[in-house]
Amino acid sequence: MSEAREQFADPRIESVIEAGRALGIEVRPVTFDEETRTAADAARQVGCDVGQIVKSLVFEADGRPVLLLVSGANRVDRTKGAAVAGVEVLDKADAHAARAASGFSIGATPPFGHATDIPVFMDADLLAYDEVWAAAGRPDSVFPVHPAKLQEATGAPVVDLRA
Repeated sequence: MSEAREQFADPRIESVIEAGRALGIEVRPVTFDEETRTAADAARQVGCDVGQIVKSLVFEADGRPVLLLVSGANRVDRTKGAAVAGVEVLDKADAHAARAASGFSIGATPPFGHATDIPVFMDADLLAYDEVWAAAGRPDSVFPVHPAKLQEATGAPVVDLRA
């Protein structure tokens, strides 16, 4: 694992910790000197396989936000994503729409603790790992979690999203 710096109080991270606690997940954030906005950046900082990184991606389904929790090794098949969301077309949300729906910037969006009630779907490939790493509310912070625990806490249906 790359050198992590000491965690300082930050309202974005604190909100993720509190949301995790409410869901029965102990969020232990790790903050790095460099950003972890991309799956490759996060994997390099953590020292794990890129597939262990949870990409929390906000899409729009008929004008409504949908969150897809995707393995960092995968690209989303939008046709599969649209099918699980129950719409014909799934569009990637722009930075403004993603922040409005989640309360977090792209690259810092955690899998829970959002500003609005967003339907969540989880990439089946994440369950292949004993531990995955998700964004903790800032573009330089992540936290480890068991994928089955994450799925249970979010209530996300496990689906095939891989392109």
